[in-house]
Amino acid sequence: MADGTGAIAASIKDQVSEAEWQARVDLAALYRLVALHGWDDMIFTHISARIPGPEHHFLINPYGMFFGEMTASCLVKIDLDGNVIDKTPYFINPAGFTIHSAIHAAREDAQFVMHLHTDQGVAVAAHAEGLLPLSQQALIVTPQLAYHDYEGIALNLDERERLVADLGDKRLMLLRNHGTLAVGRTAAECWLGMFFLERACAQQVMALSAGRDHVLLAPEAAQAEVRSQTGMGLGMIAGLAWPGCLRQLDRQSPGYTD
Repeated sequence: MADGTGAIAASIKDQVSEAEWQARVDLAALYRLVALHGWDDMIFTHISARIPGPEHHFLINPYGMFFGEMTASCLVKIDLDGNVIDKTPYFINPAGFTIHSAIHAAREDAQFVMHLHTDQGVAVAAHAEGLLPLSQQALIVTPQLAYHDYEGIALNLDERERLVADLGDKRLMLLRNHGTLAVGRTAAECWLGMFFLERACAQQVMALSAGRDHVLLAPEAAQAEVRSQTGMGLGMIAGLAWPGCLRQLDRQSPGYTD
């Protein structure tokens, strides 16, 4: 039901196109992976996937379901105005619509968009210096990292224009005082970008727990070297890691493909 107390949705595999079903399975996998890593915030963050086709329809979580419960069939299909396309007992989080509709509308390459509120991500997003060059993971993500100032809970549709402008052509973002965001051409690319960003944030929080004065920043030459080494992006290595992620879900969180 709309309050999240109803049964998990019955399979709709035979009611949608093959492309839409694959997007649903990939998106459900992302939700389950976030839950498996302990990065969920009960029901209060969102991941979305654009459905292939000219309509600019996208899928997002039913508001009220936990990430570890997510299945391919329960995801809600909406348009860029927030209208629910297919009949469903669920509704969506308006703040999720604001953030995700902005990026899907502006970026053709943003097939998947993930936004989280992890403790370490929020901590670094609230740090005046942002993400520091403290670790290899930080150096990998920094060239693709943008920042967006906090404007309150994302219910104001006017914020979409500023959010998109701040993201530009980057694939990762720290939402100041708020959390982390990743976009990807594939679920794998979106996941690996967020994985590296979240690891970098956790490492920074741990390093700074001993104080700022004696923290060792990576040398400038090393930073430049990593930029040159990762200039092609994360697509190839994301594709290598993704099948293993799905096997992990099959072992530890089966049912997402329903």
